[in-house]
Amino acid sequence: MAETTPHSLGAQTPRAMEGIACAVGGMAFFVVQDGMMKSLLQDYTVWQLILTRGVAAIVLLVPLILWFGRPHRLLTPLWRLHLLRAALLSSGFAMFYGAFPFMGLAEVSTIFFSAPLMIALLAALWLGESIGPHRIGALVVGFAGVLIAMNPGGDTFSWVAVLPLMCALFYAIAQILARRIGDRETTLTTALYTLVFSGLLIIPFGLGTNLLLSVPAEFHHLQFDWVLPRGGEILRLGIMGMIGIAGYMALTRAYQITSASLVAPFDYAYLPMASIMAYLMWDEMPGPATLAGMMLIIGSGLYLGYRELRSSRATLSPHPVAEASVAPGNPVAPMTVARDVDPD
Repeated sequence: MAETTPHSLGAQTPRAMEGIACAVGGMAFFVVQDGMMKSLLQDYTVWQLILTRGVAAIVLLVPLILWFGRPHRLLTPLWRLHLLRAALLSSGFAMFYGAFPFMGLAEVSTIFFSAPLMIALLAALWLGESIGPHRIGALVVGFAGVLIAMNPGGDTFSWVAVLPLMCALFYAIAQILARRIGDRETTLTTALYTLVFSGLLIIPFGLGTNLLLSVPAEFHHLQFDWVLPRGGEILRLGIMGMIGIAGYMALTRAYQITSASLVAPFDYAYLPMASIMAYLMWDEMPGPATLAGMMLIIGSGLYLGYRELRSSRATLSPHPVAEASVAPGNPVAPMTVARDVDPD
C-alpha cells in the first residue's frame, strides 16, 4: 500500500471540505423539498407530487445525459433492477409523505432515519457483511432510539408513525438491491430510471390503494383526486422537483470526490435542519421522546460511520459509485456497507 504523506493529505483536504459542503448543502435542498411537499399536500395528493418529481427528472436529466454522452445512457439492460427498486421506493415514499399531515416533519424524519440501521442489518443478513459487537451495540442503541421516538406506549402515539418506519424498511431493501447495480450504472442513468419509474408506478399504486381501501376524508392527500395546477402553481411544483434533483446532484458530487465514510455522517444534518424549518414554518416543536430518540439515532449512526472510517476500506479517494447517502428526498443513492474493522 502506498504511504500517505502529510503533503498528500493536505492536497486531499480541499476535496474533503468540498465533499462535506456538498453533502450538507444537498441535505438543505432535501429539507426545503420536503417542506414544500408538506405544504403542497394541502392542495395536491401524494401521487401527483411524486409523479411531478418524475416529470422534473425527465426535463432535467435527459438533456444532461444526451449532453455528457457515454458512459451515461438512456437505454440500459439493468432496467428490471431499476424497476424493482422504483416499486419499493415509490410505495415507500408515498407512505413517508402520507404521514406529513398527521405528524411533524421532525418526527417523521427521525423515524425514517432508522434506514441506515436497517441497511447495516440487512447487509449482514442477506449479503454476509460482517459486523462485530461494536456495530451490533450501535444498532441496538439506534433501534432503541426509534422505539423511543415512536413512543408506542404513550398517549400521543398514532399508528401513522408506522408509515415512515415502513418507508425506511422499503428504502433499506431497495438500497441492498442497489448493490447488484454497483458501478455498472452511472449516477445520472440511475437517477433517471428510478425517478421516472417511480413517477409511473405511483399512478397504479394510488389507484389500487383507493380501490382496495376506503380512504376517509381526513386522508384526502391519499385520495385519487388530481388537481390541474394553474399559473404560479405550475412554477411552484416545478421548483419543488428541481430542488429535489439539485439536492441529489449535490450529494452525487459529495460522494464522487471524497470517501463515503467521511461524508456519510453529515447526512444527519438533515434532522436538525428539518426541526428548525418545522418550527419556523409550522410552529412544530419536537417532543421530548422525539428529541431523545433523535439523539440516540444520530449517535448510533455517527458511531457506525466512525467504525467505517477505521476499516481498511476507508479512504479519501473518490468512491467508484457516486453516492451512498440516506435522505428522505433522495431515493436513488446506491448504498455500500463496509465490513467491520475487527471482530472485537
